[in-house]
Amino acid sequence: MNGQNVNKELDAYLKELHLPTVRNTYEELGRKAAGESLGYGEYLLELVRNECEARRQRRTERWLMESQLPLEKNLKSFEMSRLPKKVVQQVKVLLDGSFLDRKENLLAFGNPGSGKTHLLCALGQELIQQGRRVYCCTCSLLVQELLRGKRELRLEKLLNKLEKYEALILDDIGYVKQDRDEMEVFFTLLAQRYERGSLMITSNLPFSKWETIFKDPMTTAAAIDRLIHHSVILELNVPSYRIEEAKKRKQ
Repeated sequence: MNGQNVNKELDAYLKELHLPTVRNTYEELGRKAAGESLGYGEYLLELVRNECEARRQRRTERWLMESQLPLEKNLKSFEMSRLPKKVVQQVKVLLDGSFLDRKENLLAFGNPGSGKTHLLCALGQELIQQGRRVYCCTCSLLVQELLRGKRELRLEKLLNKLEKYEALILDDIGYVKQDRDEMEVFFTLLAQRYERGSLMITSNLPFSKWETIFKDPMTTAAAIDRLIHHSVILELNVPSYRIEEAKKRKQ
C-alpha cells in the first residue's frame, strides 16, 4: 500500500475514532520525529498528549459557555488588594478547589458593590479551568425556573439536571422576597444539595435578616443550618467599588 493510500485510510479511522488533533498533526509530528530520531513510543506519546490537551481546552471552553458566568469578572480584573487580609488568605486556599471535594458551601457577605459577585464568578472560572463543572445564576431567576418546573411536574428533573454541577453560584440571595411556593422550591434545592454538592452564594443580608427571605422562622433556621454546616464564609466588609469608581471619575 502506498503512502497516499495509507494516509487516506488512517484519516478515515481517526475520524471514526473522533481524534481530530491526531488526524491534523500526525504527519507534521511524524516528520519532526524522523528529524529528531524520536522512537515510536515518543512519537505516539506526543500525538496522544496533544489530543488530550486539545480535548481539555475544548471542554473548558464548552463548560465556560454553559456556566453562564460573566467572563469579564475574572481574577485578573478583580482588585484583590481591596480585600481584608483574612479574605485574601481564604481565597488562596479556595483556589485549589478542594472545598468542592468536601461538598462545602461558600457564602460571601457584604454591602452592595463590595465585589462579592465578581469574586465568586472569578473563582468559578478558575474551578472550570481545573476541570470542575460550575453553573451561575441569580437566585431569583433560578427560583422562578424551579417554580415553573414544579407547576409543570418536572421539578425533580430540573434538580437532577443541576446535580451534574459540582458548584452552583447563586447570586443576590438577599434580593429574593419569596412567597411560600417559591420558598418551598428553594428550600428543596438546599436540601437536595446538602452534603452532595457545593453552593456558592452571595448575600447583602446577614443571617439575622434571612427571615425576610424564608418568611418562617423554623424554615429559616433549617436553611441556615444546612448552608453553614459545611461552609466557608467570606466577609467582604469593604467600601463599594462602584461608588469609589464614581468618585474617581468626578475628581
